Amino acid sequence: MSAKQDLLGTNSDWLSHTLDNAEASLPETKTFLPDGTRISRKAVGVLDIVPPPNRNNPNAEAIIVSSGVHGNETAPIEVLNKLVSELIDGEWELACPVLLILGNPPAMVAGKRFLEVNLNRLFDGAHGRSEYEGLAEAARAQELEEACRQFAMANPQALYHYDLHTAIRPSHRERFALYPFVESRTVPVDQCDFMLEAEVETLLLQHKAGTTFSSFSSSLLKAESFTVELGKVRPFGQNDLGRFSGIRDALRRRFRGQTAPAPQPPFDHLTVFEVVHEILNTGKSFRFHIPDDVANFTEYQPGTVIWEDDETSYRVGHSPEAIIFPNPDVPVGHRVGLMVRPGRFQVPAR
Repeated sequence: MSAKQDLLGTNSDWLSHTLDNAEASLPETKTFLPDGTRISRKAVGVLDIVPPPNRNNPNAEAIIVSSGVHGNETAPIEVLNKLVSELIDGEWELACPVLLILGNPPAMVAGKRFLEVNLNRLFDGAHGRSEYEGLAEAARAQELEEACRQFAMANPQALYHYDLHTAIRPSHRERFALYPFVESRTVPVDQCDFMLEAEVETLLLQHKAGTTFSSFSSSLLKAESFTVELGKVRPFGQNDLGRFSGIRDALRRRFRGQTAPAPQPPFDHLTVFEVVHEILNTGKSFRFHIPDDVANFTEYQPGTVIWEDDETSYRVGHSPEAIIFPNPDVPVGHRVGLMVRPGRFQVPAR
C-alpha cells in the first residue's frame, strides 16, 4: 500500500479525506514517503510531517500552518491541500518539520464560519470555560492545542505559526496580517520580509493578548505567530487560486528550506497599523453606527461617533481611524470590531 493510501484511503486528496471524515474520530496513522519523510495523521485534518533525520534543515525552523479555523474560509484550505498533494506526489522534498491543520472540518462541510461557537475564540485555554462545556468546537480547540504542544516539544528549532484566513467583508487592504501581542516582543525583520514575499503588505500590531489560535501559539509556545487575512470568503471551487499564489509559493519555499528572496517591487514596503480601541458589545442599549456593508480599513474622520450606549460612547480621536472586523452580531462582551491607525512602529532595517 502506498503512503497516500495509508493516509487517505480511497480519497483523492487530504481535503476530500477530511470532509468525508469530518465527524469521525480516527486513530493516529503513520506512514513514510519513498524519500523517508514521515507523515503522521494525528487527527482528522491534522498532519505532522517530518523530513528524514539526515536531511539538512537550512533555515533551522519548524512551521505550523493552519487554515479552516473558520469553515467557510476556503481558499487557504485549498492552498494548503495543494501543497500536501505536491509533497505526497514527490514534486519536492521537505526540509523542515511542519504541522498542517484544517481547523474545523464539520463547519467546512456545512460551508459555515462555525457551527456552535467561533473556534478562533476558544484557544489559550478558553475552551475550558463553563459556557463551552460539551461543545464540539471547544473539544477541537483543545485537540489542536495539544497537537501544537506536542509538535513544539518534538521540534526544538525556531517555531513559526501562520493561521490563514479570508475575510467576511471586502477590504481596502486585501491582504493583511495580525501580530499577536506579547509583552516586549517586536516583529523580526525576516518575518516582515516573509509577509511581503507572500504579497501581504499590511501588518496590524495587536494591543493585548487574546484567545485566537495565533495568540495561543505566540504566548504559550513562544512561536512567531501571525493571523493572515488573504482575501474574501468564497465557497469551495469558486476561488481564483492565482490570487493566492504569493502565500502558496512563499510557504513552499519555506517548506523546502530555500533561501528567502530579497523584497521586490511592488511588494517591498510594509504598512503598519496599531489598535487604538476595541469595540465590545456592552449590552441591550449598545448601538453601532457602522453600516453593515462597510469594508475593512474604511477610514473615519475625527469626531465621528462609532458606537454608543446609554452611558458612554466612542468618537474617533484627533486623527483619522479605520475600522476592521466590524460585526455587531456577537454576544454581549464580545468584540464588535477594532479601530486602528497607522502605527509608530518602524519596520526593522534589513
